[in-house]
Amino acid sequence: MHRPCTLYYITDRSQFPGNEAARRQLLLQRISEATRAGIDYIQLREKDLPARELEELAGQAIRILEDERLRTANRDMRTALLINSRTDVALAVAAHGVHLRSDDISPADVRRMCSARRDAPVRLTISQSCHHPNDVQQAAREGANLALLAPVFEKKDDPSAKPAGLEALRRACQYNIPVLALGGITLTNAAACLEAGAAGIAAIRLFQANDIAEVARRLRDL
Repeated sequence: MHRPCTLYYITDRSQFPGNEAARRQLLLQRISEATRAGIDYIQLREKDLPARELEELAGQAIRILEDERLRTANRDMRTALLINSRTDVALAVAAHGVHLRSDDISPADVRRMCSARRDAPVRLTISQSCHHPNDVQQAAREGANLALLAPVFEKKDDPSAKPAGLEALRRACQYNIPVLALGGITLTNAAACLEAGAAGIAAIRLFQANDIAEVARRLRDL
């Protein structure tokens, strides 16, 4: 039986041309396109922004997700917005979840933080950066919903990052948590990641620099 491929778009407005205002507008446009394409998760990863500006941008992104759902009259649109590292911002804008770096607080700490707030969502989605199968095991143990193993392949823009490889990805996928392949992923090598057991694909450039609807269609056809 064909297993659906989870798609996870990580944003980076610095890759867009123009001044800051133009880059933010292009990013919001891409978030709208990703929502219409049915991308499962969007991680807002604009880590250079001060908290107030990040909160403003996240609020705009949340409104786009809601507007697309209402515009299409499709209440089952499933795109979830996760905020990179900033649980406080995620809670402030009622985002669907948070992404934690490998050196961040633990998913268990996030759960405890949320339980202390009356306005926190019942179940915040947590994804976790992992670089080794043992990291994935730990993420599962501490209550993360998704593990992003990276980099699976060599990255042209960061040759110093040692690729984990498909065998490490295969070992990481043995634990009781969906693992998404990240790092150097292309339409050519994505199938090998899924064959290794990955639940889906996470990427910046693959989604952001291409026709996102076409990329989503081709990945789901693998």
